[in-house]
Amino acid sequence: MRRWPVCQKWGNKVELLLFIAQRVTAMILAPLVIIHLGLILLAVRGSLTGAEILARTQGSIGWALFYVLFVVAASVHAPIGLRNILVEWTRLSKPLINVAVLVFALLLLSVGLRAVVAVI
Repeated sequence: MRRWPVCQKWGNKVELLLFIAQRVTAMILAPLVIIHLGLILLAVRGSLTGAEILARTQGSIGWALFYVLFVVAASVHAPIGLRNILVEWTRLSKPLINVAVLVFALLLLSVGLRAVVAVI
């Protein structure tokens, strides 16, 4: 299989950076997911409607920052994991996988940020 010159020169460094990025985003996501799920449970137990939830979150810089961080971290973390699965379990070339997960990351980021803007 022909390797791209960039892959030969930076391959191991890129893999290391992806490994670190996934671990760092996991550390960021862990408390955010717990808070997010806790808020969902509180909202359900309190019988809050969507309108009541929006009334509490709209205009809040704190919630905006919370969910922007959540979306950015998830948009980095998930595609790296998907990339690892595709590399290990398929015969697709790494360049093709890299492009596919980059598109996936950008899609996650754009949809997630759009949702944040809609809620905040």
